[in-house]
Amino acid sequence: MGCDQTLKGLGYRLTPQRIMVVEALHGADEHVSAEEIYTQVKARYPYANISTVYRTLELLKELGLVTETDLGDGRVRYHPAEKGHHHHLVCHKCGKIIDLPESALFHLEETLSRDYRFQPDLKHLAIFGVCADCQK
Repeated sequence: MGCDQTLKGLGYRLTPQRIMVVEALHGADEHVSAEEIYTQVKARYPYANISTVYRTLELLKELGLVTETDLGDGRVRYHPAEKGHHHHLVCHKCGKIIDLPESALFHLEETLSRDYRFQPDLKHLAIFGVCADCQK
């Protein structure tokens, strides 16, 4: 079920601005920032306000419909949760981003739970370091 259907099912109003935010989020090929979403919405609806974008993204995050990640570029980026959970390796030197499957962190999750009695929220994580190309 898409974000718009979930919002409607939970009794939230589907304003034109909310619909455009959801469309921009789902139409993005990569993780997208609030500012990038705002640019797309503003092009279609000149009276849009960036605060509407932030409020909509916050609501979607609270409902578990989007994940939020800082990929080190100074902007928080969003990704629809229904597109799956994955993680990122981010190179400090060149900025390269390598997708990492969720399964790569299963042992970490188990260790944190077992040894530290801590339930981690590893839905979308960025790990910073240096890529193989930059190590040469």
